[in-house]
Amino acid sequence: MKIAHECTTLVLGSGIAGLTYACQAAEHGDVLIMTKKKPADSNTNYAQGGIASVTDARDSFELHVQDTLEAGAGLCRRDAVEYLVREGPPRIQELIERGARFSRTTEGTLDLGREGGHSQRRIVHAKDLTGREVERALLWAVAQNPRIRMLENHFAVDLWVGRDPSKEKRCYGATFLSPENGEAYAVRARRTLLSTGGGGKIYLYTTNPDIATGDGLAMAARAGCSIVNLEFVQFHPTCLYHPEAKSFLISEAVRGEGAVLRNLAGVDFLRGVHELGSLAPRDIVAREIDRQMKRRGDKFVLLDCSPIGAEGFQERFPTIAAKLREFGLRPGIDPIPVVPAAHYMCGGVGVDLDGRTEIEGLFAVGEVACTGVHGANRLASNSLLEALVFADRAARVPPPSTRGEAPSPPPAPPPKVREEEGVIVDHDWDAVRRTLWDYVGLVRSMDRLDRAVERLAVLRKDAERLWNRARPTADLGELRNIALVGHLLAESARARRESRGLHFLTDFPAPDPTPRETWARLDGDAIHVALQDLPIGVRAGGIP
Repeated sequence: MKIAHECTTLVLGSGIAGLTYACQAAEHGDVLIMTKKKPADSNTNYAQGGIASVTDARDSFELHVQDTLEAGAGLCRRDAVEYLVREGPPRIQELIERGARFSRTTEGTLDLGREGGHSQRRIVHAKDLTGREVERALLWAVAQNPRIRMLENHFAVDLWVGRDPSKEKRCYGATFLSPENGEAYAVRARRTLLSTGGGGKIYLYTTNPDIATGDGLAMAARAGCSIVNLEFVQFHPTCLYHPEAKSFLISEAVRGEGAVLRNLAGVDFLRGVHELGSLAPRDIVAREIDRQMKRRGDKFVLLDCSPIGAEGFQERFPTIAAKLREFGLRPGIDPIPVVPAAHYMCGGVGVDLDGRTEIEGLFAVGEVACTGVHGANRLASNSLLEALVFADRAARVPPPSTRGEAPSPPPAPPPKVREEEGVIVDHDWDAVRRTLWDYVGLVRSMDRLDRAVERLAVLRKDAERLWNRARPTADLGELRNIALVGHLLAESARARRESRGLHFLTDFPAPDPTPRETWARLDGDAIHVALQDLPIGVRAGGIP
């Protein structure tokens, strides 16, 4: 296979994690960012709410830590949480210095919002377009750095992994499909970062953009990395329900400003369920919405925004207000029909606090990684914070030495002239996503999980067969990836015989007294899952 590019650092993905990492990594050498679509096509760009960080004197690191641990249902790695919280304020300041314009009060201080599970107002935001503002600032910073180059529309196929002279498993870069002719080629790098985001598109209904197909998770699994806690999928409670709306998110910050969830009879159904009512952690809110819909036979519930009012809603949420008007709803006056939808993966590629994976020279940061900060349920607006904090830390690790010549890159796929029929690809795409939605959703049972594992194993095998016999394309590659990630998720969920956080299993409705992580590994056609105790030392200690 031809080596088309060489660099010190290869970054896969152009969201907040990848761009932050690239800015810092450029101090150690040249950086090449590869993205499969446009640079701004990322989950970051769709983030409405904001970044959780302690920036107010009435708040404290201890409170933010406790809120995160409580939301994480006993499965957070405390050392990671404490580092996350402590490093938040300097990373926010760094963003401001790079040109990010966050909303401010009339006094000039940061205007802080509040979201579900937070005991204080600590959400730094740019009204309801925080992700887009952060992406804009970081793309500008990247463009100003002569050591950073970005290539778009390059679909990553697999990681280039081999043994170095000491027989240690090492990543030497990755392979891609050329956007010009579809031919495969390799990029060699001294270190490679996976910042490819999550895989929300493995579900039929999701708040994620089309690019979220779990590519980094699948590539890491095929390379031999462990995938940790993948069963913990966060369903955002409030996705706009409308036949013409394509998974439009109604930010949790709307409830932070006073909106209340009601069923179609007008009842505030979260009152008495949790002390925070409609601002309870997302796993509780989403499951209660699901229960209300199933019990009453309704297709949605209502978000009553009248406590905010028309003027207040327009001022705080101008983007959401514009979208609601498109569908004939009066912002701040008419109740908004909402349903839960797949939103965020709390698990991912197993990494340490420096973002290192089990393969030398390979790092992972952001939603694709599992640092342990989210545990069994992510606290709202900790996701952008995690990407900022751990991307900065990972990039400070110097590139590894070359340690001799790299092994030959993977062989190029054999010439194929057959074009796969679109109807087959479309059918299998839909089959994977519908299987996950029906059998591995908000509420699970062993019977449904058994069915999911059986069907996804077949779909994964079919996807690999399609990939190997037809001309490689991004569509086929994404099908191959979602089938593998879906299978890994279902196997992980079936192995966890308890209910904890985002994983609710009707056969085992109580949590296990001992919190354990699920570690899934791909071994040929088989997936092996082991439950492991949290590492020693990560459940104790306090803020220094």
